[in-house]
This record gives sequence, structure tokens and C-alpha cells, in this order.
Amino acid sequence: MPATERTRDIVAAGDARIEVIAEGKGPVVVLLPSRGRDSEDYDEVASGIAKAGYRVLRPQPRGTGASAGPMKALTLHDFARDVAAVIEHAGGGPAVVAGHAFGNWVARMTAADRPRLVRGVVILAAAAKTYPKALAEAVTRSADVTLPDAERLKYLRATFFAPGHDASVWLKGWYPEVNESQFAAGRATRQEEWWGAGTAPLLDLQAALDPFKPRHTTNELRDEFGERVTIAVIAGASHALIPEQPAAVVEAIVGWMRKLPHTGGET
Repeated sequence: MPATERTRDIVAAGDARIEVIAEGKGPVVVLLPSRGRDSEDYDEVASGIAKAGYRVLRPQPRGTGASAGPMKALTLHDFARDVAAVIEHAGGGPAVVAGHAFGNWVARMTAADRPRLVRGVVILAAAAKTYPKALAEAVTRSADVTLPDAERLKYLRATFFAPGHDASVWLKGWYPEVNESQFAAGRATRQEEWWGAGTAPLLDLQAALDPFKPRHTTNELRDEFGERVTIAVIAGASHALIPEQPAAVVEAIVGWMRKLPHTGGET
């Protein structure tokens, strides 16, 4: 299919200004990146979803691209307001909001805070409800651009990438101030505030080799929230998922979205 035109715009979100990368036409899909990274990680996935008949919006997190705003003393509610402003600017949705790793916390927070704007949440490579603190530390080490590349690659390979995949593609693209801001916001927000994502339908898109999601926790969300959770597991991927298996990610998301109603959640 032909490539879709990709544009950039700035959306006002209270005291923040959010750059949005947009492409495609159709129902709105919002893609949110993992902690400390920008939404350009989604280039291939965004293109695939847009070609399937969707309007794909990628808000750049505060501190990346042309996005700017307060970076300290934040909670996930602040980031959810940024996402809500982007959806409202696009016509109010309701939108499917997809978040990778840390981004899924923001996606779920948006669904909990602004249910009428969200018709479904895609959870990409989400961690289990509890996981070893050493994994969070490994993410911090992976993002620490002051460390030698060889050391960072060790953490990237162990934490983010499946065997045989090129972890060096993520040596770049990290924003230390953003990483610190998002980490603090996550710690400042109680898990129970965002965990349930309101009443939105959920696609729990897991990576088969993700250390944050051991196989014995595969059904964790479905056991808790029942039939509003759909589980899909992508083989040959770890926590990075997006650069590892972009075509499989597109196929899973589009297939699930085509079965969703076009209304938002209840208030």
C-alpha cells in the first residue's frame, strides 16, 4: 500500500506543549513510547496501522522532540492530561490508546481519568504486577548515556532484546531528563489508580521472552478483569518488542481494533 503522509503539529495541554506526529485517516489510535524514549520508535508500526485505515497520533513525551512542559513533581495523571488534550484536539475520539512498557501506564491512566475519550487500551510488553527491582535498575542502566556502550549493551540484551536481535539499535534515542521525570511520576502515582484502566477493553500484547512478564503471569490481567481482556503473545520478542517484531505488532493491534465498538467508556 502507498505510504501515508506524516505531519507534525503542536497541541496545547495546560502548561505543556505537546508535539504530535500524525499520519493516516480513520478512527484515532494514539501510540505512547516506553520510559525515557520518544515516539519515533513507532515509525514502522505507525505506518502499518495507518495503512490499515486509521489515524495514528504519536504524542512526543515532555522533553522530547518539540514537546515541553514542567518535568518535576508530576504524576501519571499529568501525562494522561497531555494524551487527553491530543485526543480532544483530534476531535475527541474516542481513541484506542496503546502504550509500550512505561507508556502503558500512561495509556491506562488516560482510560481511567478520561473514559469517554478512550474506546480501548493496548498494553504492549507490560510488566507483571510485581517484578524484581533489578529489572527497573537495568532499564536505568540501559538509558544511562554516561556508561560505556559495551556495558549498556549488556543490559539492553538482558532486559530488552531477544537472543539474535540487534540491541545496538537502542543505544541511541534515550533522554535522561525524561527518563528521570517519568520514573519519578510513576513512583508518585499509586498503582491501583491506573492498573485497571477504568472499564476499557484491553489488549494485553505480550512478548514471549519478556523478563518483565514471566510466562506464569500470562493470564494475570484476564484473571483479574475477565472478558474485557484479550491476550496475545508474540514469539521471538523480549521487552523491546516494537523494533523486534513490528509486523506482528501491527497485525495483532489492527485485528483487535476491528472488533471494538466505536464508543468510549462510561464515566
